[in-house]
Amino acid sequence: MKVNIDIDEKHTEPSITIKASEWSEELEEITAIIKRKNRQRLFGIESDQTVLLDPNQIDYVYAEKRRVFACMSNRHVEIRMKLYEVADVLAPYDFMRFSKSVIGNLNQIERFELSFNGNLCVYFHSGNKEYITRKYVTPIKDRLAMGGKSNDR
Repeated sequence: MKVNIDIDEKHTEPSITIKASEWSEELEEITAIIKRKNRQRLFGIESDQTVLLDPNQIDYVYAEKRRVFACMSNRHVEIRMKLYEVADVLAPYDFMRFSKSVIGNLNQIERFELSFNGNLCVYFHSGNKEYITRKYVTPIKDRLAMGGKSNDR
C-alpha cells in the first residue's frame, strides 16, 4: 500500500482519499481506525446511578414515550440523549437504524426471520429480538453484504 501525505497551509481541514480497485478487509480496518478517533462516551442512568455503557454490548437502542433506552441482554438502561444524537455517537460501532424509533448493533445480530408484512425480525446473540421496518431492510442487507463486521460467535 502506498501512503501520500500533503502538508500545506492552504488546506483548512484534514481530508482523506483512498483509491482502490475494490473493497477489502484492509480498507475496512482503515476506516474503522479513522472513525474511532472521534468517539464519544455513552452514559446511561440505572437505579439513579450514572453508568458507562460499552457500545459493543448494546443490542439496540430504542425510543419509547419520549425517553431513550439501551437494551443489553436483560437490562434496559435509560440514556438522556435524543435518539438521533445516540445514532451519531454509535455510528462508528456499526449501529444502523432499524426503524423510526430503533437503532441496532449489526455486530450483535445472530439471525433474521422474514415477517409476513415485509419486515425482518432480528434475533441478537443475547436472545433479544427487534424488528426492522421495510424502509430500512435493503440498506442493512447491503451493509452486511458489503462487509459489516461480525463478532464470530
